[in-house]
Amino acid sequence: MVMAMALVGCGGGNDPRDAARAPVTTLSPTVAPETATSTVPATSLSTLATAREPSVDVYASPVQPEPARQLENPQPSGAAPGSTYPLRMLVVEDRGDWLKVLLPIRPNGSSGWVRRNVVDLESHDYRAVVELGEHRITVWKGDEVLLQEPVGVGASGRTPTTQGLFYTTELFEVLPDQQGAYGPYAFALSGYSEIHYSFGEGGTGVLGIHGTNDPSGLGRDVSNGCIRMSNAAITKLAKTLPLGVPVEIKA
Repeated sequence: MVMAMALVGCGGGNDPRDAARAPVTTLSPTVAPETATSTVPATSLSTLATAREPSVDVYASPVQPEPARQLENPQPSGAAPGSTYPLRMLVVEDRGDWLKVLLPIRPNGSSGWVRRNVVDLESHDYRAVVELGEHRITVWKGDEVLLQEPVGVGASGRTPTTQGLFYTTELFEVLPDQQGAYGPYAFALSGYSEIHYSFGEGGTGVLGIHGTNDPSGLGRDVSNGCIRMSNAAITKLAKTLPLGVPVEIKA
C-alpha cells in the first residue's frame, strides 16, 4: 500500500506496501498493564497474534475476572493518517489458552494477556537489534545474520531514539514525493517517541525504520527518533521480512 507517512520526525535535521509477511492508536491507559523487559533469545521462534474480532479484551493476568482494557481492531495507523491496520501483538509467553503479548500502545513496553481463541497466530525466526552507540542494525534469520549495516538514529541530546523491545506492525511503500525523508519503504514499530506525541498530519509519534535519500546521515545521530537505513537495505528487508519481527533497540 503506497501511503503518505507521518512517522515520528523521521525526516530529522537533514533534510510501505501493506504485507501480511511489516502505528497505532494512543489509548489512555486507565489500568496500566505490566511492562515487558525481556529480550528475545537468539534462536527462538517469534509468534505474531492478529486479532480476529472487532475488539480484543486484554487482561492484567490470566486469573483476573475482568479485562484491564479493550483494544479496537483494526487500529488507526499512527504513520498514515486516515488509514487503519489489523491489531497485531507480539507473543512473549504462551500458556495454552492464554497468551502474554506486547501491545502497540503507550506507555512503551505495555503488555497484557489475551485469550488464544480471539487471535490468529503466525511464527517466524527473524529478529533485529539496533545498537544506538554503534549506529548499527543487525537482522537475523535464525542464528544467521541476514543483514548488518550502519544506521542513522535519534539526536541523543534532543530527540533520542526510544530504547526497548518492540516489533514491526506495518510496512509501507512511501509516496515518491516523500522518499527524500523516508526512502522507498518504511516499517512502523509498536513503540513511540518519548519526546514527540504527534508528528506531521495526524501522526502519533510512532517509531519507524525506513530508508533515506541522504546517506550522509547514516552512522550519525541525526533523526527525531526513527532509524534510517540505506535504500538498498530497507528494500531488501521490505521484500523479505514478515510482520511481527522483534526489534530490540539498546544503547
